[in-house]
Amino acid sequence: MTPKKLQKFFPLILLALGLILIAASGYSIWRNVSVQTDISTVPVEMNYPAPELTLTDIQNISHSLADYRGQVVLVNLWATWCPPCKAEMPTLEAYYQKYKTEDFVVIAINDGDPTPDVIQFVEDYKLTFPVWLDPTYIATEQSFKTLNLPSSFVIDREGIVRLQWVGEINTKILEKAVSPIIKENQ
Repeated sequence: MTPKKLQKFFPLILLALGLILIAASGYSIWRNVSVQTDISTVPVEMNYPAPELTLTDIQNISHSLADYRGQVVLVNLWATWCPPCKAEMPTLEAYYQKYKTEDFVVIAINDGDPTPDVIQFVEDYKLTFPVWLDPTYIATEQSFKTLNLPSSFVIDREGIVRLQWVGEINTKILEKAVSPIIKENQ
């Protein structure tokens, strides 16, 4: 190739090299991001007394958080229409089954869905932990000062809220953050 022809194609060669570099960089970034599959909600440490909260369950029996003093309680605020709430329910059920013999309980408080819908949801997801109803969501909203779903709170054996998070959680984070609280003071 003569120098004149090379000069003519030089911008095209630079453009091709640039596109190759952009494609290689994009692939590298995509590969690194796709490897990080553990994108999950991380609990925030808290330290305040659990709220006084009394609600009824799906059998219309009244319960209070104070009734669970001496146990570790994971309070989960959720709704039947909420995709991350639905996604985390099997995880919460499995975690509950693993630790329920260690004075641990999950209390799922529903956000205003009709009782028949909540009962159907509990049956569909085969939930065995307590499910309470807050028909207006005002009690839980005011007690826990949140409008977000799902929101979860871990209360220790002395009645202190120790962890809080918003969004779907996974087993790995539950084991890392909640299990040590369950193991304390046994």
